[in-house]
Amino acid sequence: MSDPTAPVLAIDGPSGSGKGTISRAVAGELGWHYLDSGALYRGVGVAAGWSDIDLADPAALVRCTFDTRISFRDAPGGEPRVLINDVDATDELRTETAGAAASAIAAIPEVRSALKERQRAFRQQPGLVADGRDMGTVIFPDARWKVFLTASAEERAGRRYKQLIGKGVSVTLDGLLREILARDARDANRPVAPLRPADDAVRIDTTGVGIDEVVARVLAVVRG
Repeated sequence: MSDPTAPVLAIDGPSGSGKGTISRAVAGELGWHYLDSGALYRGVGVAAGWSDIDLADPAALVRCTFDTRISFRDAPGGEPRVLINDVDATDELRTETAGAAASAIAAIPEVRSALKERQRAFRQQPGLVADGRDMGTVIFPDARWKVFLTASAEERAGRRYKQLIGKGVSVTLDGLLREILARDARDANRPVAPLRPADDAVRIDTTGVGIDEVVARVLAVVRG
């Protein structure tokens, strides 16, 4: 059960804007809980892949959503581990394939509805930092603070390129840029909960800005 009295900081933005890194750091500074909403969608996508479910079959994906157990386990000094049906799938969740599946799945209204209460259950004392694409507009519209992070598509592709190359994944910068632009278009134009800043969100452009400075700007929003 969620606690509707717990304060929420909603951090939204497109892929590669730094939401995850910034949100985890801010949650750590505040001593609050952290919700990676994208991991839930990616988790369903990975589970669908394991079961050979066609991403063009909405009914099967909805069943998969209800059948998939997704949990988080703290990892000292690093990002939380994500377990899908009790299997650690953290690394698989960060692949481009999982990201593309998440984007496709997120466009299905019944899937979004099925995951809504799971996300809201993270709202607990002393507070929650929720990162995603519709945290401030749909999941927590009453969030006390809302931030929308963005960056140029080229900057976001460059960040992803360095991240994947560092993990030994073979990718091209041009290919990643095309994928990011395509995902931006899908997320912004889907009929349900499209990616957009909440009307009362503070917008922060992270292009060329270091992580520490962005974290400081977000904390300034919360602390006034």
